[in-house]
Amino acid sequence: MATLQNKIDFALLISVTNANPNGDPLNGNRPRVNYGGYGEISDVCIKRKIRNRMQDMGYGIFVQSDDRCDDGFGSLSERAEANISVNTKEKFAKEKYAKLACEKWLDIRSFGQVFAFKPKGKKDSKKEENDDKEKKDGVSVGIRGPVSIHQAISCSPVDVDTLQITKSVNSEPAEKKSSDTMGSKHMVSFGLYLVKGAINVQLAEKTGFSEEDAEVIKECLKTLFTNASSAARPDGSMEVCRLYWWKHNCKDGQYSSAKVHRTLSIKLKDGVDAPTSFDDYTEELAELPGLAPVVEDGI
Repeated sequence: MATLQNKIDFALLISVTNANPNGDPLNGNRPRVNYGGYGEISDVCIKRKIRNRMQDMGYGIFVQSDDRCDDGFGSLSERAEANISVNTKEKFAKEKYAKLACEKWLDIRSFGQVFAFKPKGKKDSKKEENDDKEKKDGVSVGIRGPVSIHQAISCSPVDVDTLQITKSVNSEPAEKKSSDTMGSKHMVSFGLYLVKGAINVQLAEKTGFSEEDAEVIKECLKTLFTNASSAARPDGSMEVCRLYWWKHNCKDGQYSSAKVHRTLSIKLKDGVDAPTSFDDYTEELAELPGLAPVVEDGI
């Protein structure tokens, strides 16, 4: 596969309707909202969904969620030890380890990864300590990936609704009947979120990230919420509305990512104070000489 030769910038518009796009565990799992009232979705959350889509498409993924594990390994260290074997005494051992990891797993080739696993077992004697030094089972390798993603920010302030949840079936015996109240459910009534990102060619050359891999990222973004439904995010409550994909004509890019992202402006239509759908917004795209995006609808 040909290594990526052209810098890529992208932007994604996501609509959220009566769903919790990314709960904050430090705030009762309420949707993330900044001090200005704008909704947020963390970059980690977005990368998790991209990884899941890669997995759905049949690609090897290193950072797998427990409920989607497809290789039987219970931890990252187990997965790494079973798939990568490098003699740490060899010259350029860390480079070799990184190369094997990038070849094996698409998410590492894309986002990078830090491997910092210690040798297993307890050192009960000086002999065992010396043996451990000889074996050098531990590894510490840092890989920088070419795909960077900003946290998503809503285009307008969002309203968060809270519902109290009750149950109709008692979970305890009759003599120990518990309260019918189970807790609360939080959701954004409506929000349009903007995700920005870029793919760096210099880092792509180091991880072996290819033109074909870039197309996989593009497809993952367009189908971000396929097979991603849950009680907090029912099917249809989160939708990819639009994808903007700028492909430069050189490695370093014709313009900075910041300048490219600023060309896209999302505004409320005249007379709309409380948006309830994607149609309440207008998309404005300023022209950059020699660089025009491919604009596609989500799936």
